[in-house]
Amino acid sequence: MVKEKLQCFSFFTLHFSAVYTVYNTKKIMSTLQWSAFALFAVMRVQAQEIDWNKINSNTILHLIARQQTDQSSYGSNIIQMGDYNNAELSLNARTSIVVKQLGDFNTLYFINSFTDKETRAAVTAQGNNNMIDVTGSNSISDGIQINVKGDNKTVFMRNY
Repeated sequence: MVKEKLQCFSFFTLHFSAVYTVYNTKKIMSTLQWSAFALFAVMRVQAQEIDWNKINSNTILHLIARQQTDQSSYGSNIIQMGDYNNAELSLNARTSIVVKQLGDFNTLYFINSFTDKETRAAVTAQGNNNMIDVTGSNSISDGIQINVKGDNKTVFMRNY
């Protein structure tokens, strides 16, 4: 009988200590969570300070125009900032082109799908209502960079 009470008591003690440990762990975790929340809520974080007066479309256009044209692999990269810009590209598998249209109502037609030659090109139109039409490619036009800056400009280029 004493042995049974001892076993029962040791089971109760073990069970109680396990429950107490779980309760204590939950309490500690809850305290840690609230402490972390309070730390982040009270702590004043100083990130990058932005002068909103210096951010406008001209500074963004200037940053984009200064970026280097990376043409290390085949593919198309098109950046259009503005309204109603249109870029129609008919390319072969070995064409790498970078297009930037900055402004409104700019149009680009670039067609070199009827040749299998490797072609690299970069076309930038900065302004409004510009149209660039490039058809074909050859050794002279490989690596060409076309930059149109202004409004109501038209460029036709034929390569045979």
